[in-house]
Amino acid sequence: VFEEQILKLSDFTPEASLVCPENITFGIYEGDVSRLHAAIREVEEDWVRYFGPRDPVYCAFDGEKVVSFCILDEMGICQGLRIAGPGCVGTVPAYRKKGIGLKMVQNATAILKDRGYDISYIHYTQVGHWYARLGYRTVLRWSGRGILP
Repeated sequence: VFEEQILKLSDFTPEASLVCPENITFGIYEGDVSRLHAAIREVEEDWVRYFGPRDPVYCAFDGEKVVSFCILDEMGICQGLRIAGPGCVGTVPAYRKKGIGLKMVQNATAILKDRGYDISYIHYTQVGHWYARLGYRTVLRWSGRGILP
C-alpha cells in the first residue's frame, strides 16, 4: 500500500525538538556526484538515475560522507498553488534510526517554504506515518489493485 501526502506550507513550523547526532551537518549537495551516487546505491540502486549533476539535492553529512539525501523536486503549479516536495528520500543503512532522515526532511520542507512554495507533496511512500510526524497528511492510498478507501 502506497500513500500520497501533502503539507500546506503556510501551516508548517519546524519542530525544534527534533534532534540527531551533533556531528551531522546539512546542506545542498555540491561537487562531483560520485560521492552522492555512492550513498544512493547503499539505499536504492535504481534511484541513481534520478540524481543528475544539476538536480537540487539536500543532504545530511557526517564529515564529507553523504548519509541521507532527498531531491528538492519542483512539481509545478495547480490551481494557482506552487507545489514541490522532497523526493527519493533515503538514509544510508548504518545511519538509520538516529533521527537524521526526519531532521533532513524537516529542513528540506523548511527550504521549500522559504522559497515560496505553497504545498509540499510526498509521492509514492510506504512510510506515511513517518512523514506525518512533520505534519504531512495522507490524501490518497493506493496499491497495484487501485485506489483504496
